[in-house]
Amino acid sequence: MSTHVLTGATSGIGAALARVLADRGDRLVLLARSDASAESLRADFPHAQVLVADLADPGTLNGLGREVDGSVDSLLHVAGVVELAPVSRLRLHDWEEQLAVNLTSPAVLTRELLPHLREGRGVVVFVNSSAGLSASADWSAYAASKFGLRALADALRAEEVEHGVRVSTVYPSRTATPMQEKVHEQEGRTYDASRWISAETVVSTILHVLDLPADATIPDVTVRPVVPRPGT
Repeated sequence: MSTHVLTGATSGIGAALARVLADRGDRLVLLARSDASAESLRADFPHAQVLVADLADPGTLNGLGREVDGSVDSLLHVAGVVELAPVSRLRLHDWEEQLAVNLTSPAVLTRELLPHLREGRGVVVFVNSSAGLSASADWSAYAASKFGLRALADALRAEEVEHGVRVSTVYPSRTATPMQEKVHEQEGRTYDASRWISAETVVSTILHVLDLPADATIPDVTVRPVVPRPGT
């Protein structure tokens, strides 16, 4: 039985991924932002271990590694937040929250779990974004956090190869999730889920990375929709 530590399991890609892993009998360690969120996850995943830590406050992750027993086969960074605005109007709070949730907390959580990952010769998967490859107007803070996440993954990959820990980054383009609905609302656009990648498609890509034989690694993979669309 494989053990996976997962953030973002309350909705979107994270929820879909947690469900597939649970259905195939794997052991889950899920992070919840609050006690209320933890209760919801325990109801949805009764066999999972649920730990409470607020990714918007990276200090709450300190010591979390001691709460996980045994080796870990994968650490899956799926949680993320987004707030769109031009640099001229972006509030300090929004900068700090996106950098904390999308970049600093993944770094701290990875540090906490590395002994377990080394023991299991596991895989770290960063679910990034196409915004981690190219930044557009109004996306400065989110893109900066995702560009940083790409750098974190590249550095970690170079550092951990000698310990047998593989590191992969998945770059989904726009995906039909509640976060994408929020983005469309901020952009003043009509949301049409059929134009975007499904969460299940991204999950299939992540599973391919997780299930790759131990003699190979996929450092980076980009997932894009095939439906043509005007603009971005």
